[in-house]
Amino acid sequence: MKFSGRYSVFAFLAGAAAVVGFAPFGLFLVPVISIATLFVLWLRADSAWAAFKFGWSFGLGLFVAGVSWLYVALHDYGGMVAPLAAGAILLFAAFLALLPGLVGYVQARCTAHAWVRLTLAMPACWVALELVRGYLLTGFPWLSLGYSQTPPSPLAGYAPLVGLYGVSLLVVVSAGLLAWAWTEKRKAALGVLAVLWLAGAALRLVEWTQPQGAPLKVALVQGNIPQERKFEEGFRLGTLDLYRDLIAQSGDARLVVLPESALPLLREQLPPDYVAAITTPLQARRGDVLLGLFEREGERYFNSVLSLGASPEQHYRKNHLVPFGEFIPLRPLLGALINDVLQIPMSDLARGGTTQAPLEVAGQKVAVNICYEDVFGEEIVRPLATATLLVNVTNDAWYGHSHAAAQHNQISQMRALESGRMMLRATNTGITSIIGRDGKVQAALPQFQEAVLIGMAQGYTGLTPYARWGNLLVLGLLVFMLGGARLLRKSFPLPQAEED
Repeated sequence: MKFSGRYSVFAFLAGAAAVVGFAPFGLFLVPVISIATLFVLWLRADSAWAAFKFGWSFGLGLFVAGVSWLYVALHDYGGMVAPLAAGAILLFAAFLALLPGLVGYVQARCTAHAWVRLTLAMPACWVALELVRGYLLTGFPWLSLGYSQTPPSPLAGYAPLVGLYGVSLLVVVSAGLLAWAWTEKRKAALGVLAVLWLAGAALRLVEWTQPQGAPLKVALVQGNIPQERKFEEGFRLGTLDLYRDLIAQSGDARLVVLPESALPLLREQLPPDYVAAITTPLQARRGDVLLGLFEREGERYFNSVLSLGASPEQHYRKNHLVPFGEFIPLRPLLGALINDVLQIPMSDLARGGTTQAPLEVAGQKVAVNICYEDVFGEEIVRPLATATLLVNVTNDAWYGHSHAAAQHNQISQMRALESGRMMLRATNTGITSIIGRDGKVQAALPQFQEAVLIGMAQGYTGLTPYARWGNLLVLGLLVFMLGGARLLRKSFPLPQAEED
């Protein structure tokens, strides 16, 4: 039985259902079942155009349900009127959905037997387009399928080997095997599926990196500053007082971390007596604090993390900026329009550079990343030859009481897995967490509470295969699979009835 484009509603619902595989729900098997449903629709599509519509509908469901939290940033805090904000989210989702639609169209042109399409062509095309999405227009890899497979999923064991996109590939290969077993009653497909998942569980037992030095006590500060008041001039003094008091609650922690732009002013505007008040106790215990603030260099402004304390003052400057939130693409054409519809402070920042050294603080070499930067695994692994610990500072208050913070914390779990390093996350409103190198959340603060998370962190050295090779391994797999699909279509062509 062939399916025409009118079955697109099923694809849309399957895409929307896939979102429950991600945090905060964590039903990691659901994306596999959702993709398997899409693959069956593709297999039964009566034309390449119908396959495109199935893929586009699936993508629309996935992105509308998965990133609708962008509405809060655009409307509640960006000042965009409600209909325009809702329309912008829908257009954004529709644009991203073109990539799954293109996968559907391309795989439909593969005139090979069902098993070749399900286990080679469809998975390889899907992940190839995920990679494109991770780089296109500075990249938006949010909701890449691999993110749904953080612990307790057995597929998390593959992350140190092949990274996010390799785990995505295993998700879609699993979906293809499931669809093959479903459509053709092939028990062998279920056997291969079981082997893949059992191997992933076994790989989770491998220790890819080694401890470096003694564990240290850390304190992660969650200020819970209301986003609508964060940049008000009259609110700044209260913000400074709040963070001074919270730093004082860090006890004997050697490393204290504040959120992104915790102090909404420039480094040069920090009062010397304030700096002395927060650093003197830290210096006495050979400790350091990482502060999120802004820096100015000539006419350029940077979103930065500054270290103060026993170690020499150092800084990290955010390099991968958010389009429209931190810089305006095609400024001569779009600058005036964007400034008219969005009111976002500090929305025209400079990039900090791709080769910044880790910060040497509290006896560790800390690779800092700011907010959205931790979405890009290939960038996070750059400093790992020397870095022993990862720190992410974030302000997800922009997205209110939505799923964005939970999804973002899950992304940091993937970065810990890929790198074989612990990840410390200090956020304004949550989720502030300590994540082990195995990707498990060891401790976390409740959201929307003013608090300090105190725990232990361990530095690590050594490189995982992914940290060493980046995305080259998964690119090689994609080339092998696409080449194999091309060769096998001659040996295993579509039956005549299917071609008709």
